Amino acid sequence: MKKLKSLEITPEKIYLSRRKFLAGVGAVAAGLIISSGCESVNKVLEEDSPPPKSPLTGASKDELGNRLTSFKNITTYNNFYEFTTEKEVAGVARDFKTRPWTVRVSGQVRKEKTFAIEDILARFKTEERIYRMRSVEGWSMVIPWLGFPLAKLLSEVEPTSKAKYVKFISLRDPERMPGQKNLSFDWPYAEGLRLDEALNELTILSTGLYGKQLRPQNGAPLRLVIPWKYGFKSIKSIVEIELVEKRPVSFWMKSTPNEYGFFANVNPDVSHPRWSQTTERRIGEFERRPTHLFNGYEEEVSQMYKNLDLRLNF
Repeated sequence: MKKLKSLEITPEKIYLSRRKFLAGVGAVAAGLIISSGCESVNKVLEEDSPPPKSPLTGASKDELGNRLTSFKNITTYNNFYEFTTEKEVAGVARDFKTRPWTVRVSGQVRKEKTFAIEDILARFKTEERIYRMRSVEGWSMVIPWLGFPLAKLLSEVEPTSKAKYVKFISLRDPERMPGQKNLSFDWPYAEGLRLDEALNELTILSTGLYGKQLRPQNGAPLRLVIPWKYGFKSIKSIVEIELVEKRPVSFWMKSTPNEYGFFANVNPDVSHPRWSQTTERRIGEFERRPTHLFNGYEEEVSQMYKNLDLRLNF
């Protein structure tokens, strides 16, 4: 992979309520600045904490030289509305059980199948993929995922010529996922990809991160990861995958159609209606950085959109 050449999916009132988090960040930043004279906050963080490394490969950076986000940050700063609209998902989801669990694959296929999660883990060899994740909210992470290409699972069911899109559906269980008692949303969570996007080598189904099985707040036991798209596309706790002829209507398209389109490609040149997407804040840092088109994966995926107006197909 060549090196590059030189807020929020929530309603606005929920976004604004998260200022308490930013206030806390500001207090920490102030303390660091006072203790370090004129040094930048980012520099102090880099010197005071050893870079996190993958326990599997020992990698501490992605292919562009970006440091991995810490396991703590990845598992404590999350979006998962099925549990809560706040970032502190871990506490709410702590007792969420992911066994037994099955994933049904159906629709325009020759061989409909239902996989137990144990079968998925045994049948598909996982590998580590260090991917950048960019949220539509304007923050980002670098995550060492464990997973396997979605294309391998789809090959098991043999899509027919009528299959043009792939629809994903997450678990609906308001008793176990209390956020689903919020009736302002139409549950269950649903997402979709074009078939060529689903078959792209970068698209994976993730079963873990940092060498460990996924935790509930990160989408256990199975989530989608598409590194060139905004994070809300990465549907969590998947129970059904359906191959269909017509473009599916996703959760956020249905909830806020004027703000969220089908493609959700990371694009600094297309602003969200309420904020710019030109920069992002890496979790664990305080300074903002430029956002790259397709999240830096332009070489691998741009050909899929060569005849698409990205400003209209946001």
